[in-house]
Amino acid sequence: MPTLKKSPPAKDARRASNRVTLLDIARHAGVSRATVSLVMRDSPLVAQETRERIKQAAVELGYVYNRGAASLRSRRSLIVGVSITDLSNPYFAELTAAAEQGLSQVDRMALLSNNNESVDKQDSFIDTMREYNVDGLIICPAIDTPVATIRRLNALHIPFVFLSRRIGGVKADYVSNDNVRGLRMATEHLLALGHRRIAMICASTRTSTGRERLEGYTSALRDAGLPVEPSLIVEGAPTRRDGMEGLMSLMAKPRPPTAAVCFNDISAFGVMLGLNHLGMRIGHDFAVTGHDDITEAGLWMPGLTTIAVPIEEIGRQAARVLLERINEPDRPAQKVILAPKLVLRESSGARPGA
Repeated sequence: MPTLKKSPPAKDARRASNRVTLLDIARHAGVSRATVSLVMRDSPLVAQETRERIKQAAVELGYVYNRGAASLRSRRSLIVGVSITDLSNPYFAELTAAAEQGLSQVDRMALLSNNNESVDKQDSFIDTMREYNVDGLIICPAIDTPVATIRRLNALHIPFVFLSRRIGGVKADYVSNDNVRGLRMATEHLLALGHRRIAMICASTRTSTGRERLEGYTSALRDAGLPVEPSLIVEGAPTRRDGMEGLMSLMAKPRPPTAAVCFNDISAFGVMLGLNHLGMRIGHDFAVTGHDDITEAGLWMPGLTTIAVPIEEIGRQAARVLLERINEPDRPAQKVILAPKLVLRESSGARPGA
């Protein structure tokens, strides 16, 4: 039987089976390979018309940018790892979105991990990010993160910045809201309304944020000449459930408080649910304040008096500080603390806008 000869693959088929190179694009666009390379690196040295012709040629040929090869050449991956503690919390979700936006403005792609307060998961993410040769890390450290984790980052020469929380005893870049000032403002607001038995609900000393907010509450009471009563400080997770249970335990006391500052808006929502369950009028029979001013705070009935945090600016500053650390590894650590603002709504009994 005669042998059948296979026809050679078509030109387009050969190209589809191989990676398109810069030389392919150069021939297609009628320019030099060096010119194509300049365009791929966003150099301003190439005329706009030529730039557009080269990019069109890349699209027509199906060119895919080889990020791995570019990373080897420049020693930059243009990737930043972002480790967040709890994305189910709207505050952290909004903060993460702000950080991602800040990174995109400096041409960095974010790889995200929700560590869910797990130190082991956080360490695993750090290992993976090292394998990806990330440019740096933005970390909201999990509860009980040891100093050894940070020392390891320094030993690996991975630039990083703490976001919202920090680890004590570590000199490192840190971007956050002024938590002490925030809870102080909320407590002073309730004091100005005449309250003298003010509780703090969902307090915590396990994170820097918790310790700072507790400090703001206690310092405001002391400056007003009032004692800090441990029985009015209820510890708990920053959740609706713990907020509601904390309120119920306080109202069962012989001398219950008349107002409460809450660790965050979420726990304040739980307090408000508890007050509704008890048939108490929020803002009349009992005053409530939150912290963070997440979107939901203004939608409750009544609206929640809270401390507004400049979330977008925190994200932008975290990206800026990290980029400076990447470019200047040996510079002194920066601490960026942004100012909060008291937002008055009906839950505290104050007239909004007063």
